[in-house]
Amino acid sequence: MLVLRRKVGESIVLAGVINITVLAVEGERVKIGISAPPDVSIVREELLKGGSREESEEKVPK
Repeated sequence: MLVLRRKVGESIVLAGVINITVLAVEGERVKIGISAPPDVSIVREELLKGGSREESEEKVPK
């Protein structure tokens, strides 16, 4: 696993097309923004572990 440190406003780019930006740090919580092409699915890990794929897709905002 690659571990990186970023400050608020700094970003990480994956595969040249996915941009992950640290928007805010509030206590132990980090708010991130993700920009990706429409064909890239972005789902929180706990949604994938907790139920079926259909249930996960229902909870993901479009």
